[in-house]
Amino acid sequence: MEQLKSLCIIVALCLAATASAQTASTTPGIGRSGGIWKAAVPPKSMRGEFDNLDPIGVAAGARIKADCSLNWVSPDDGKLYCFSSGTSLEYFLDKPQAMLERARASWRTMSEHQD
Repeated sequence: MEQLKSLCIIVALCLAATASAQTASTTPGIGRSGGIWKAAVPPKSMRGEFDNLDPIGVAAGARIKADCSLNWVSPDDGKLYCFSSGTSLEYFLDKPQAMLERARASWRTMSEHQD
């Protein structure tokens, strides 16, 4: 079982590296706006909740832009949430409902003060 898990991790890392290399080789410079560390930047703009801001940042009152290459769709309401990093997504997935409650409360305050 442990060998299968290790093999799955190796395959996932190889696929991510291949996708990253293809993006960098077909785009001038260092790939699209996602840089070299994104496995795949969406070919067209995706629309996530919180104006595509990272929910962890929103929960903390910060506006951290995300390109939606890392995202999560809520199984409850089908809404899309975009993340700026894998670390942010992993932290969010530890307790998604609690994080969403904090982010929504903070988003209401941020939206009121945006004007």
